Amino acid sequence: MTDDLHFAKPDYARQQRCGVPEVIYGAGKTASQIVAIMRALNDAGQNAFATRVTPEQAAAVRAELPDAVYRAEARILTRDVIPLPPRTGKIAVLCAGTSDLPVAEEAAVTAERLGATVERVYDVGVAGLHRLLSRVERFADACAIIVVAGMEGALPSVVGGLIDKPVIAVPTSVGYGASFNGLAALLGMLNTCAAGVTVVNIDNGFGAGVAAARINHGATAS
Repeated sequence: MTDDLHFAKPDYARQQRCGVPEVIYGAGKTASQIVAIMRALNDAGQNAFATRVTPEQAAAVRAELPDAVYRAEARILTRDVIPLPPRTGKIAVLCAGTSDLPVAEEAAVTAERLGATVERVYDVGVAGLHRLLSRVERFADACAIIVVAGMEGALPSVVGGLIDKPVIAVPTSVGYGASFNGLAALLGMLNTCAAGVTVVNIDNGFGAGVAAARINHGATAS
């Protein structure tokens, strides 16, 4: 079932079909459009979840919906009218450096909202490999590991060589000129020699969070 807001058609049946509710991509939308979609989802008895929301958008939306919650680091805005699913299982989100945090937090918050317990392991890039090696026990038992990195994108290959769990690599648009806004990291991850590493698109923390949550759900449901 959908609704016609003229500029958007919220899909109220997505949760039933896909196990993931309708999510609003905030980039490029006006605050009034985000408000209207959030209200439509809430009126249909569903939680509202918007990604890539700027602080300015969030402030304008919260002026109309003061009970909406903004997570600035993840750039995620939510307004809940029903309980979230209980958190079970475990996924890990690894982040190479502080500059990658917005994408890592987008992945982590997404997975949490979809019912996963998330272990955050941040600032473990390969330039200081000891930082990663000293924390392996924190993520080795996770059902899936999201690895977020920019620059040359080497971290997922290293993680994939250390553990026996699915690794979801997320290239970020972080790096100097030759990183080509994340293309270097993307190509490096696609060319990994570590088996079991899959790759989402540049800066797609949301997509990685959904994929990891599905793996986690399958593992905990069996």
